[in-house]
Amino acid sequence: MRRRVIRSLRELHVIDSTAGGKSAAYDTGWAGDAWSAVGCALLLLVLLLVTDFGVGTLSGSRGAMWVVLAVLLFLVLWPPRLTAGPGWLASRGLLRERRVRTVRLTSASWSDGVAQRLVLRDGDGGQIEIDPRVLIANPALWRLLDADARTSMAAGNLSRGATALRKLSERIDRETARTVFKISDVE
Repeated sequence: MRRRVIRSLRELHVIDSTAGGKSAAYDTGWAGDAWSAVGCALLLLVLLLVTDFGVGTLSGSRGAMWVVLAVLLFLVLWPPRLTAGPGWLASRGLLRERRVRTVRLTSASWSDGVAQRLVLRDGDGGQIEIDPRVLIANPALWRLLDADARTSMAAGNLSRGATALRKLSERIDRETARTVFKISDVE
């Protein structure tokens, strides 16, 4: 396996090339997000233990309760790891991996709620939810998804969601232009 590095406007994106010229792209900010989840959970645990000790109410059962609370915070904050290759997109959490075949996308929609997510579904029943900020920060991931979504649209598979993908594409283009202007001191 040969590795090549592509310099983007924001950061380095590593692409692993395999036989046949196919490549996979990874979320380059995942490691930082994972360390943030660990740090927040540990910080909460230390603060709770020190506060409880300072007040003089720390006991074994209370300490165990604080550990459980810190572990729950860690589980909530743990980021999914997004990986894409030609024809597929995968999101791996702590317990399982979700995968969609992007060349067989049937729908793309925005989820309702506080945290905006792009929900992709394929013809095989696979479903994945993606934070759009991950795609904005990782152009290599977006390029693979966009190319496969266009293939799916051309094949007539993508029945719903062309508008959602177009809006995301416009948002990524705006962020890229803003970054270029910022780097060029044109703002």
